[in-house]
Amino acid sequence: MIIKAKLLPRPIFMASLRLLRWCMRKLFNKLVIHDVKLQNQSSYLLMCNHTGFWDGFWAFYLCYCAIYPKQKINGFYFMSLKKQLQKNPWMKYFGSFSIVPHSRTYLESLSYAAEILSKPGNILLMYPQGNLESQYVRHIDMKDGICKLLPMVKGKCQLLWSSNLTEYFESLKPSIYFHMLDCGSHEDFNFEEFKNQVNQHHLQAIKKQFRYTDEPE
Repeated sequence: MIIKAKLLPRPIFMASLRLLRWCMRKLFNKLVIHDVKLQNQSSYLLMCNHTGFWDGFWAFYLCYCAIYPKQKINGFYFMSLKKQLQKNPWMKYFGSFSIVPHSRTYLESLSYAAEILSKPGNILLMYPQGNLESQYVRHIDMKDGICKLLPMVKGKCQLLWSSNLTEYFESLKPSIYFHMLDCGSHEDFNFEEFKNQVNQHHLQAIKKQFRYTDEPE
């Protein structure tokens, strides 16, 4: 049996996001978002490169600053390993639900994720590569779990990718650059095309970071 998310009341949840935004702007030098056009009346599957501890916080910040101002957000959700969620039960109040790869409950978790994505205004965060990798890896390997998830989604769902990269350059604090990519709709999803699209975008994002410019973003 999976552990389902139990979101905080909306006013408390949104206040938490505002507090997170304030903290992030204090902790980092700059947070620069290269955003994309969003589909209306849609849910959003947000996928990012999986680099370490900050990933979830960056994703929350990205959703609040790049999606929330343009589209109504009803809920933010993300998968966590069941062992991790059992150790940190507070995470379910911020949208976490459990998954155990290669188990009998695996499809149950995917079905719950599809139910989330079938409702407009919901955001599901997912790291399709599964493993932690350096942000400067030249090729991102994708697991095929997304191929099992998307056919179960009903309604409109936009697929979004963000290559999140850090640099120091002129500051003692790191700057975060969010390079977003519109990967289309779940209805015309092709796994091989998706992998090629993301990897080409990720390489271009890395190339953009090679040289520092003090021009405003």
